[in-house]
Amino acid sequence: MSHKVIVIGGGAAGYFAAIHCAQANKNAEVILFEKSSKVLQKVKVSGGGRCNVTHSCFDLKQLSLSYPRGEKQLKSAFARFSPKDTIEWFESRKVKLKTEKDGRMFPVSDDSQSIIDCLEKEIKKSKVSIRLETSVKKIIPNFHGGFELVLDSGEKVVCSKIIVASGGSPKEEGLHWLKELGHRIETPVPSLFTFNIPNNPIIELQGIAVPSARVRILNTKLECNGPVLITHWGLSGPAILRTSSLGARILADKDYEFEVQLSWLDNKKEDSVRQELFNLKAANPAKKVGNLFPFTLPKRLNSFLLAKAGVDEDANWGDVSKEMVNQVIQCLLYDTYLVKGKTTFKEEFVTCGGVNLDDVDFKNMESKRMRGLFFAGEVLDIDGITGGFNFQAAWTTGFIAGKAAAVEL
Repeated sequence: MSHKVIVIGGGAAGYFAAIHCAQANKNAEVILFEKSSKVLQKVKVSGGGRCNVTHSCFDLKQLSLSYPRGEKQLKSAFARFSPKDTIEWFESRKVKLKTEKDGRMFPVSDDSQSIIDCLEKEIKKSKVSIRLETSVKKIIPNFHGGFELVLDSGEKVVCSKIIVASGGSPKEEGLHWLKELGHRIETPVPSLFTFNIPNNPIIELQGIAVPSARVRILNTKLECNGPVLITHWGLSGPAILRTSSLGARILADKDYEFEVQLSWLDNKKEDSVRQELFNLKAANPAKKVGNLFPFTLPKRLNSFLLAKAGVDEDANWGDVSKEMVNQVIQCLLYDTYLVKGKTTFKEEFVTCGGVNLDDVDFKNMESKRMRGLFFAGEVLDIDGITGGFNFQAAWTTGFIAGKAAAVEL
C-alpha cells in the first residue's frame, strides 16, 4: 500500500496538518475529508471577520498559562512550533501580521480572507486532495497496520495513517467513533460564551464598553480583569470570555445560573474611592453630581449606576449623604447581577472537552492507544482564553501531527 494519509477535518488544524504532512513526504498521498460543504469556517468568522491568527506572547511558559486545559502539554509542543513560527510562516508567504495593544495579532489586511487564501494556495501547492461533504462513521484498524475508514455513504477507504482534526463537538456522542477505539472522551461543554442577564435594566445600555473592569463569579475563585461590553442580552467582552473559559466546567455544573460581580473601576480600592468621593463632596458642595463625577466611565453608565444607588444626578454634592456615597461605592465596585444562561456563537463555538490528553503523546501528537492515529486542534481537550490562543494551538498541533504522520512505517 502506498503511504496514504487521511486528514479528518477542514479547519485550521486540519489544513495545517495536511500541508505539513504533504510537504514533509512528497511521495505521500494526503486526502482531507470535511463533513460540511465548506472549509475554514472558523478562520473566516473569527475576530469579527479579521481572524485573530495568534498572540504576541513569546514567553512559552507564560503562553501556556493561557490554556485552562492543555497548559502542561502545550508548553513542550510550543517549543516545536511557537507564535514566532506562526508569524514567520505566514509572513514568508506574503501575509503580513500586525499586533494590537492587547497582544492579539491579525493580518494587516484586517480580512480573514487573507489567511484563507494563503492556506488554500499552500494546500493546492502541496497537492492535497479535498473531499467535501464526506463524514467518517467508523475507523477500523487493520491487523497488519493501517486503517479502513467507513464513511456515512457506506464507502470504505484504506489508508496508512490518520490525522483527526475534526474540531470541537458540542456533544460527547459526536466523538463516539474515537471512543470505540479506546480513547477516553472528556465531556464537551462550551468554553467561550457571554453571560445572559434577562429582564435587567442594564441591557438598555447595550453597546457601552468599559476598557478595564474586574469580573468575579460569586462563590467561586473565578476572577478576571479586562474590557467588558454591555450587550442587548447581558455581558460580553474579553474579560467575560476569559472568565467563561477559565470556569467552563464550573459554570456548566451551575447550569449557567450564577451571580457575577463587577468592579467598573477595575482594581481601585474601596478606601481610595471613598476618600476621592468625600474629598469631591467637600470641595464642590454646589456642583451637580452628574456634572462632576470623578471616574472615567461612559456617561450613560455613570447615570445608570447613580440611579441604581438612589442618587439624583441633578442633586448637589452637598446634599449627598454619607449613606448615599456608600451606595455609589457599592454600585461602582460590587455591582452584582444574576446570570441566567449563556450565548455562544455557532461559527466560533469553542469547547472544553474532547480526547483525554493522557491518551496522546505530545512529542508527535500520536494516540497512545492506536499507533498511526494522530490528533490536532480542538478535538483534543485543549482550549485557550480569547485572544488568538486557540488558533495557535491549532497551528502547533497541526504542524507536529502533520510532520509525524508523514513518516512511513
